Amino acid sequence: MEDVVGLLRIRVKRGINLVSRDSLGSDPFVVITMGPHKLKTRGVENNCNPEWNDELTLAVKDPNESVNLTSSRFLRLNQWIQELSDGIEIRSVKPSRDNCLSEESKIISSNGKIVQDMILGLRNVESGEVEIQIEWTNVPGSRDL
Repeated sequence: MEDVVGLLRIRVKRGINLVSRDSLGSDPFVVITMGPHKLKTRGVENNCNPEWNDELTLAVKDPNESVNLTSSRFLRLNQWIQELSDGIEIRSVKPSRDNCLSEESKIISSNGKIVQDMILGLRNVESGEVEIQIEWTNVPGSRDL
């Protein structure tokens, strides 16, 4: 893993009130991209409230690269990580026009990792939310963020 500074683990938990795209129902999935990397959850047949519980992991070379959920930017990795006591709140992020948060989201330290739980409102559709958790882990021996 040359030049990898950390791993970003994204747990795509569930969708909430997603819009059905055709009369036969909906087979929703989530696509996450970061630079040239593209990961996709499994599809859940005919379900507008899918339970994915899929875990996707990205090897990160540039922590300033944007992470995209489908085509909506929701996170920018520009936090540097230090040794933190477990459970310390690093930052609280409020919903705004610059993100897709449906409610306030806290970034905390947990077992030497940085974790954030989020409920994201989908844009450019009638309704729907996706619940995810992201987790950042430094790669031993990598340069600091």
